[in-house]
Amino acid sequence: MELKEFYATFHSWLVNKGPKYAFGIILFFVGLWFIKLLRSRLVKRMAQRQVHSSLQPFFLSLSITALYVLLIISVMNIIGFELTIFTTIIGAFSVAAGLALSGTFQNFAGGVLILLLKPFELDDNIIAQGQDGRVTSIQIFYTVLLTVDNKTVIIPNGKLFNEVIVNVTRQGRRRLDFEIKVAYANDLEKVKTIVQNAVKATPNVLTEPSSRVGVTSMEVDSVRITVNVWVEPANFLTAKIALMEKIFKDFSANGVNFPKAG
Repeated sequence: MELKEFYATFHSWLVNKGPKYAFGIILFFVGLWFIKLLRSRLVKRMAQRQVHSSLQPFFLSLSITALYVLLIISVMNIIGFELTIFTTIIGAFSVAAGLALSGTFQNFAGGVLILLLKPFELDDNIIAQGQDGRVTSIQIFYTVLLTVDNKTVIIPNGKLFNEVIVNVTRQGRRRLDFEIKVAYANDLEKVKTIVQNAVKATPNVLTEPSSRVGVTSMEVDSVRITVNVWVEPANFLTAKIALMEKIFKDFSANGVNFPKAG
């Protein structure tokens, strides 16, 4: 009697639910094959689109994981598995994780946008977050700068992308500006000629665009002369030091007077 009841129960289950389980199993294996095929297609497409190497593993992992989750949920739904509790647990976990990692997600989003929109690239000199340096690494969560005084600065991408970024490398040239104060007793044309000759004699100063030397203001005790020259971003500080030293030495050699203090 018990065997007959078992057979009847099994037959009833096989007739009513067997097709669902069979279809679910078939769908699962077909889905695995499809995800594997799609994975290889995604790798080729990202290589063709020249997606940044730091983003490729993330996009691939995110896409494939999402497809696996979707496949499992679809199979479970087909075979009649109750998903209410499962969905509630996932929702609660997602909310808790979102609150705990809000800052991390912000940095992650900033890193993705930086790698996609490319406001700067490796080896660019940028000014951001009060730091001036060369970009040595762009990661998903942070960017690394090397300053001129050999300091490694790590900036979270969330803050970096949401603030002003000055890219001094992108245009290929950077203008070097500084001012000189000289006494009224000096011959202005002589002073300008000395400065212009110093500009021509200083290494790393570009001839194009042309430099500019002229009076920008007159004060009680002095004349303020502004010097504008163009340099390559990597030579900015080197050129500035060399040019200012050259001007100082030439002023001293030609008797140019500076205003008296006090």
